[in-house]
Amino acid sequence: MRRIILPGGAGSVRKAASLLAAALTVTAICAGDIIARSYPFGPRTRSVNDLGNQYVPFHAHLWDLLHGRADGGLLVNWQSGFGSGFLPDFGTYLSSPFAPLVAVFPRDRIDLAVYVITVLKTGCAAAAMAFLLLTLRPGRWWAAGLLGASYALCGWSVAAASYNPMWLDGLIALPLLCLAGEWTLTGRRPLLGVLVVAAAWIANFYTAYMATVGAVLVLLLRLLLAGLPRRRALAVAGRAGLTFALGVGLAAPLVTVVYFGSKHASPGRFQEFVPATGEDLAARLLPTTYSFGTPAVYVGTTALLLALALPFHRAVPPAVRTGWTVLVVAVTLSMQWNPTHLAWHAFTAPQGSPYRQAFVLCALLVIAAWHSLSYGPPDRRALLTASALLLLVVAVASRSHLVRPYAWPVLLLAAVGALGGLALLAGTHGGWLAGGTRRTVLTGLTVALLVGAQFGEATANSAATTRQRYASMDHYAPWGKRQRQQSEAVTRADGWPRYRTDPGREQTVGNDPLLLGGQGAQYYSSHTSDVLFRTLTALGAGWTSGGRSPQSLDNAVTDVIFSIGARVHSPPDPHHKWPPQDGSRLTVSRRDVPPLVTVRPSGTAAHRHTGVSAFGPSPYRNQELLLGTRVYTVPRLTVRTAAGEPPHGGDAGHPGLLVGAPAPGTARKPTITARCPAGSEVYLWAPRYSGTARLAGDFAGRPAARFRSEPSGARIAAMQPLGRVPSSGRLRVDLAPERAGRIPDGAVGCLDTARLHDAVARLSTTGATRVRVSDGTVRAELPAGSTGTAVVAVPRTAGWRCALGDAAAVPARNYYGLIGVPLDGSSTSLTCTFHPPGLRLGTAVGAASLLTLVLLAVLSAIRGRRRATKPPLPTPTPARPRAPMADAR
Repeated sequence: MRRIILPGGAGSVRKAASLLAAALTVTAICAGDIIARSYPFGPRTRSVNDLGNQYVPFHAHLWDLLHGRADGGLLVNWQSGFGSGFLPDFGTYLSSPFAPLVAVFPRDRIDLAVYVITVLKTGCAAAAMAFLLLTLRPGRWWAAGLLGASYALCGWSVAAASYNPMWLDGLIALPLLCLAGEWTLTGRRPLLGVLVVAAAWIANFYTAYMATVGAVLVLLLRLLLAGLPRRRALAVAGRAGLTFALGVGLAAPLVTVVYFGSKHASPGRFQEFVPATGEDLAARLLPTTYSFGTPAVYVGTTALLLALALPFHRAVPPAVRTGWTVLVVAVTLSMQWNPTHLAWHAFTAPQGSPYRQAFVLCALLVIAAWHSLSYGPPDRRALLTASALLLLVVAVASRSHLVRPYAWPVLLLAAVGALGGLALLAGTHGGWLAGGTRRTVLTGLTVALLVGAQFGEATANSAATTRQRYASMDHYAPWGKRQRQQSEAVTRADGWPRYRTDPGREQTVGNDPLLLGGQGAQYYSSHTSDVLFRTLTALGAGWTSGGRSPQSLDNAVTDVIFSIGARVHSPPDPHHKWPPQDGSRLTVSRRDVPPLVTVRPSGTAAHRHTGVSAFGPSPYRNQELLLGTRVYTVPRLTVRTAAGEPPHGGDAGHPGLLVGAPAPGTARKPTITARCPAGSEVYLWAPRYSGTARLAGDFAGRPAARFRSEPSGARIAAMQPLGRVPSSGRLRVDLAPERAGRIPDGAVGCLDTARLHDAVARLSTTGATRVRVSDGTVRAELPAGSTGTAVVAVPRTAGWRCALGDAAAVPARNYYGLIGVPLDGSSTSLTCTFHPPGLRLGTAVGAASLLTLVLLAVLSAIRGRRRATKPPLPTPTPARPRAPMADAR
């Protein structure tokens, strides 16, 4: 076949292939979103699941940091979870070199910024893979570009990583780490190899770990196929190990912080691994199939056909055929066996989608396809065998419910284009088609057919995946009128650090404080601390995602405890069908609260320094422990079902009285009745209840309080205010359950607002006279002669150290989940500083790695200079032939 020749040698060929791969990838993604009418090309939001809940808000916070508008810095994020360590979140979500690009976009276009970053990352992954393929073996540059795009547009990238943008750094890292392995194989670019490893682990250590495992497997196979002598092979392995160790060592200051952040995080909710069935696994090799819990290993029909043809391609050396085929099969099987599945995920069961390592298998399929093509196009025998195997895959996949009807025409067109293109390629390469000008035309037709087939298939797959993901997941509106109004309300009310401003109980996303501003309890992260989770749960807060997404708690006592002086109240988000609109409007309520640092007197029960484990079962009594005074009446309850009968009781595993949804057409509802002091505020705590609750009587016009929980335990409902007790002192709560739920003992609490006001006055008088907050430091000035315990309204997570006056800092005490500092009666100042766990260890490892790298570079330079200055050995002059001697005669 006549090839398209580019000037400039191998470097130009690789650049051309990389540009083609990136261009195909970016164009296919945008075309797919246009067809799916997805943001930014249509009305359908792309902020599904954690993209809207976590990653867009975290990028918004990064925007605020880069523009100097955030509350906090790299050490502490003062906006979420009442003050949370930020470095673990930064290393998990924002340490990519692409992330700072958000700064060039307007703040209200943060969704567009994240989209552009996502597309750029995917395009870079395509370019990196195309570059790697031509490094592994020379071949057609356009074919390398085509397969590079196949890798970047693989099922894992489109279905999983597109809404987890930090995972895309692993998609880029895998071919780069394989390149670093090639350099160790040839003994070239040792410094650059270390920097590549470091950059990959800094960008996203989670997927970098998986990419490193994949790159090691590729290097071992390459080493085996190279047939090097044992001594040289060991030298290559040593160079690779040193490169990996130094690279990870350079990334250690961030990696160790992320690791320890995970160790101190709430346990979350993990599901037992269930391997995908053979039918579903085969289905995920085909275009337009989608599922959350199965491996997305689609790489395109062309790449799949080439990979299937490899074992039967006679032009490929038998060892190469066998090696890559065995590796692909072994990695596939390792994804289905629980011990190796855990090993792929750093021996930690993933919370959410189970097959996060699928991109490694996609890369191996693409590399196998490249080996099948770079030795020459597969012949008729290999193509026919690959087609038969593809038909077998289709037959198995047809039994899976993941294959929708529209998959068949897409697959048919893609298969016809791929087989036609590969057949033409084989014909022009083998010479059985006409030569000359006609061959040139056929070459162009071949390229157009293969590129067109893949582009159309990838576009259809992207569009179908986007539509199915939107239909099956929670989704959130991009920045718009609601977010703008909420943000403006928070900004007007903000008084940090004199008091906190909570963006509200009626949340828009799981990280409203990061997206909208303010300082609240809301915080959704993989690093949500166990201390925060347990403290808020004990106080009556609700949460989702198995406890890793605590929600705001609209409660007067907790507002006082955490110094929340302003609170935004928003109507339900119109983007969601539940809860329904209730006619309310956005308002801001204000409350007198004590400062961020208060003092609890000595000689009381609360003065004993106890942790979260000292909390009892009642959130009302737990709130009083932190407040330091009794303010609630917790009455005896009478609960009745819709039939007017006592409900069934619970058991040790499911405490509380069971109330179910009334039968259709039933006018009566389940009720709760109790007696409380007249005029007190009524709260209902029912974490395992889902539905609405309304205080009956004169207060029936107040919007019903909404509760939402899940039977699986992934979500519990927060305590809610219902109104005030009527003058009779008798209250009735009407329930409207959506499904069977439980009302716990002590579910109702009646708050004495006068007592709470007295507690606020006392805490304000004895509390700090001035509080200053910087990135990771809280400084407070206390009244002279203060004794007892200073309580900082910040969760006592690992890393906090406090000092009185000029004394040395010591680890802070745990005061019912908050920071506690014993006072000596003479100091008038308090300083608490946050030291991220693992940062000191990581810095030491990083410094040692950097020093080692510098020493190795110096030694290498010295050896190179000596070789350059050493005089060459003299070349021996060949002896002249002697003239024949004259005849003595």
